[in-house]
Amino acid sequence: MNEKVDLKSLRFEQLADFVRELGEPAFRTKQIFEWLYRGVLSFDEMTNLSKALRAKLEERAFINRIEIEKKLVSSIDGTIKYLYRMMDGECVETVLMRYTHGNSICLSTEVGCAMGCAFCASTIGGLKRRLAASEIIDQVLMTEKDTGERVDSIVLMGIGEPLDNFESVAAFLHNINHPSGLNIGMRHISLSTCGLVPRIRQLEQMNLPITLSVSLHATDNETRDKIMPVNHKYRIEELLAACRSYAASTRRRITFEFAIISGVNDELSTAKALAELLRGMLCHVNIIPVNPVTERGFVQPDRPKIDRFADYLNQHGIPATVRRRLGADINASCGQLRRKREKRNEEETV
Repeated sequence: MNEKVDLKSLRFEQLADFVRELGEPAFRTKQIFEWLYRGVLSFDEMTNLSKALRAKLEERAFINRIEIEKKLVSSIDGTIKYLYRMMDGECVETVLMRYTHGNSICLSTEVGCAMGCAFCASTIGGLKRRLAASEIIDQVLMTEKDTGERVDSIVLMGIGEPLDNFESVAAFLHNINHPSGLNIGMRHISLSTCGLVPRIRQLEQMNLPITLSVSLHATDNETRDKIMPVNHKYRIEELLAACRSYAASTRRRITFEFAIISGVNDELSTAKALAELLRGMLCHVNIIPVNPVTERGFVQPDRPKIDRFADYLNQHGIPATVRRRLGADINASCGQLRRKREKRNEEETV
């Protein structure tokens, strides 16, 4: 017997094909798709479908679901951090951030991460598996259901490397933007990558008006090799060439994420080198004071040093801002809550 179809992971066009295979009229596609994005958990809730069709769907397909394993709410700024449990028991983190212009959500795309960045908690323990499109979508649906608030913008910057899970992420982008889905505009979506050059090129060909965020974190290959293993495969020169092509082709400004680490990349000489590397590109630099991770030992420079770094970039033609840390009292940076759960489970099995 064939495995059941994960209905929410299908793009609208794929769902239309599935509905046709069931011998149903085309208008059923839109009805089913809309129900899925209302967050229903069973086919019986799809009340405008016939009992016969609901029975066929039950036989051939399933509706993915996730559950809240843990929820932390910041008393400082109202940021909410969720640890979501998947149907197989694996967990990922999702963060809802509240701004004056609306709610932004940071989503995970994988369980763990294979990229091995030295300053990141998400990659400790490596990659367990990639998320299905439905599991990425459900992080939005469950957060909206739990808070009763609409998500206005999306950041694919949680656990995992989005471009390492390209097909699921592409399906997610298609469905979340669909008028019968959540209808969240592409211009309100940011995708972060550590620099998988072939996938950046592939994303460029899709010509989506999303914001591409590239985790750069260093200005020379020697330094980047030490903190980002991906640099051994895709050198800074190759990465920046892909970024320049992407910006020119899509006419979309690229955000370069720069985690600033004391004693590693916080000197004005690095700011000068960064300004030279990015000169003439449509871009913005987001300076991120590195988050303390117990297993890593990296620390932030003092605030005056961070501000001097940002000021140098701005004064030399590269727009730069220092990221404001939200949810500081709940460790809202991704990976740490999941890691604590894994360590607890490891200790219980010893």
